Amino acid sequence: MSLAGQLNDKQLEAMKYTQGPLLVLAGAGSGKTSVITRKIAYLVKHCGIPSHRITAMTFTNKAAREMKERVTKLMTREEAKGLSVSTFHNFGLNLLRLELKNTPLKNNFSILDADDCKRILMDLMHRDNLSGAESKELIAKAMKMISDWKNDLIPPEQAHTTCETQEDVQFARLYQLYERNLRAYNAVDFDDLIVMPARLLQENAEVRDKWQNRIRYLLVDEYQDTTTAQYTLVKLLVGVMGQFTAVGDDDQSIYAWRAAKPENMALLKADFHPLTVIKLEQT
Repeated sequence: MSLAGQLNDKQLEAMKYTQGPLLVLAGAGSGKTSVITRKIAYLVKHCGIPSHRITAMTFTNKAAREMKERVTKLMTREEAKGLSVSTFHNFGLNLLRLELKNTPLKNNFSILDADDCKRILMDLMHRDNLSGAESKELIAKAMKMISDWKNDLIPPEQAHTTCETQEDVQFARLYQLYERNLRAYNAVDFDDLIVMPARLLQENAEVRDKWQNRIRYLLVDEYQDTTTAQYTLVKLLVGVMGQFTAVGDDDQSIYAWRAAKPENMALLKADFHPLTVIKLEQT
């Protein structure tokens, strides 16, 4: 099958561009998934990068599954061996398991769901005699604030510096107690699957070098929906070589309510110079 088949000029340009950091601006219906899947096959078949040295990240299990299915149809089983196409969170989980000795976690750590996390916060508020322990609204608000701090890579001991109200101060104290509890339970929450790998790569040069050498090319879908922690993870994985393609729609951010930072599009231009930008046309 020809990888160039049915691609227009801009899509073809995005597929073939491998000389440095690339941002592909792609709205709905512009064939961005075709570009990403064919680019992975192009990197393997024409650039000599083995599949196990390529990583692609997206936001949902469904999108990752579909992308992997489409890529494997473009390559032989042998060519596709070891290819990593996953959500950010699955990638982070895999990294934590492989780097366990460099984290505060022990074997068989647990991943807590939102209900588990709410229960821990409720117990902590009761134990600390904080008002509002029975309020579902307050618990939800505390969870959101703790999640935002985590996604902005603000550790518990620094959270108080961002507080504007007395309620914020209460949440900052809760954040410290909550994190202590998670470590005591040998558990992580959903945000930790991004935050802990990002911090690990930031703080441990040996681990950072290992992962930068391991990943020869990185592709990120729905880039406009990345949080500060996710962007930091991407930046630390690609290093100064900047061998990546980020695909984003600058007109939408469906996860803005989940601490996504559409301004990460502008940050790319500042952090990776020169950054090539290709705007896909509607198909």
